[in-house]
Amino acid sequence: MIKLENVTKTYNKTVRAVDDISFEVKGGEIVAFIGPNGSGKTTTMKMITGIIKADVGKITVNGFNVRKDPLKAKESIGYIADNPDMFLRLKGTEFLDLIGDIYHVPIEKRKERIRQFAERFELTEALSSPMMSYSHGMRQKIMVVAALMHNPPVWILDEPMVGLDPKSAFELKQMMREHAQAGNTVFFSTHVLEVAEKLCDKVIIIKKGHLLFDGTLEQLESTSKNHSLEEIFLELTEK
Repeated sequence: MIKLENVTKTYNKTVRAVDDISFEVKGGEIVAFIGPNGSGKTTTMKMITGIIKADVGKITVNGFNVRKDPLKAKESIGYIADNPDMFLRLKGTEFLDLIGDIYHVPIEKRKERIRQFAERFELTEALSSPMMSYSHGMRQKIMVVAALMHNPPVWILDEPMVGLDPKSAFELKQMMREHAQAGNTVFFSTHVLEVAEKLCDKVIIIKKGHLLFDGTLEQLESTSKNHSLEEIFLELTEK
């Protein structure tokens, strides 16, 4: 449900953040996108969501070309950015209503989804307060609720566990599994390799804009005498 074909992004005409990468994430898969800081993960995710444009290449989400049919592609995506500090003057309920309006979520469905997510993330009492009063973890949780409220088939999550307490992180991982089991797509970046090892169907490794690996954990482990994802990741990225 996500497909990149020969995608490149260059900044300031000299810095090639993403260099001719191609990969596919299918329905029913949870795929981890891992790499060192500055490897191009966030740039790639922002190109998939249409926040920034690729210089070269084709990106398809849920069958829609991101460049030619951007609204349909974006309607298919639930995106959690790496920074939850936005719209902080709004109350939680006001922010979620704004997102619901943008995605045309009917009022009754909106209320029910907000109720369900708020209970799972223990946010119910905080929704009536301005988001500037929230901790980082609470802001991260409400961004998760906002991203998933319109029930998108494709989840793109940039470091979604950062700032979450253990219970909320557990709930999010359960939701990711449920989403994939329903035939949908989950594509997320993480620096916590144990999460990738326990949660994912496959991993994609990137370094300095170049794709180093795209495959299952079993395939990755077969490339090295070491058995942990951490050791193999360090071998690949330090060469």
